[in-house]
Amino acid sequence: MSESKQMGVLVHGAGWVSVPHMQAFEKNPHTKVVAVSSRRMESCEKRAREAGLDLDKVKFYTDYSRALEQEDVDIVSVCTPQHLHAQNVIDAAQAKKHIVIEKPICNKLEDAKAMRDAVRSAGVRTVVSFVLRWNPLFETIKTMIADGDLGKVFYTEADYEHDMGSWYTGWDWARRKETGGSAFLIGGCHAIDAIRWFAGKGKYEPANITEVFAYVGGHRKGKDAEYNYYDLAFHEGTGALEYDDLEVAVVRFDTGAVGKVSVNMGCVQPYLFPLKVFGDKGTIRDNRVWAPVKFPGQNGWIDIPTTMPDSAEVSHHPFQGEMDHFIDCINSNKESHCNLEDAINTHEVAWAAQQCYRDNVPVKLPLIT
Repeated sequence: MSESKQMGVLVHGAGWVSVPHMQAFEKNPHTKVVAVSSRRMESCEKRAREAGLDLDKVKFYTDYSRALEQEDVDIVSVCTPQHLHAQNVIDAAQAKKHIVIEKPICNKLEDAKAMRDAVRSAGVRTVVSFVLRWNPLFETIKTMIADGDLGKVFYTEADYEHDMGSWYTGWDWARRKETGGSAFLIGGCHAIDAIRWFAGKGKYEPANITEVFAYVGGHRKGKDAEYNYYDLAFHEGTGALEYDDLEVAVVRFDTGAVGKVSVNMGCVQPYLFPLKVFGDKGTIRDNRVWAPVKFPGQNGWIDIPTTMPDSAEVSHHPFQGEMDHFIDCINSNKESHCNLEDAINTHEVAWAAQQCYRDNVPVKLPLIT
């Protein structure tokens, strides 16, 4: 760690998510963005400028290995496309840097294992950007579960409904099988993480998924067309999706609960993230609560007036909560509830789903031992 009171942060990758990463670190009193690296110098400077950084106080690199050698870098925030994450994380771990990893962590099972082994060997801290764990609605629901307001949770459900397309700056790599992986990986992993989070008993405790069975469907695979909900129109010639746009999985948790999760990239609608949590003493459906133990005499749904997980815009996501949590973990020498090892269980569902489509039998987890 650098000798100054603030830890230095290197943000690697200059896509749209890098800006809120930089802003969150700048607002934390214990960290300072000291470097930005990407393929093009112009991109580094552009994102730093958008984040409000003083360009004279930040170093820019097109060589990641050189950036990792900067002496005052203590934390690396990996914001590159997902197919580059594995090597980026391994290199940062070997350089003894703490690591923020954008989701998904990687595309392949063997890469996840290599990342885990590198982090274990280096003894560094990690957090994976399942940033919805810090969404206000998520925090409220999780507190109610931990307090017993819903009783024992026996079923959780979440759906990632998002017609991703050419409006997204990373669409050309995201739509490809080799670099985007699958619908569950590219975006549905948020929904998988949500059902794990709400099936867990404690306030900061996710449940682990132990068995998966999945179905695949949809209509967009191989078609060079899309619906764009930003301009409310259908378009052709936007780049064909190389994997199935609809995946649905039923899972079993180590708590005994079961769950259902889906990702739907073929929906003709604005982005939605529907949620359901069923306990033996109450129910939550999105921000609507039926909990007669907590609210005696309740005879109607109670709406929680809070920020919903209903936008795909990165500016809407609570990165500040994630980064503040991670800095606290580093300073307190403790693991995050959302570290790499925890995130592997979420990603294993996506890889297990692919096995289900091939073999048509349930898949036991973990896949990585």
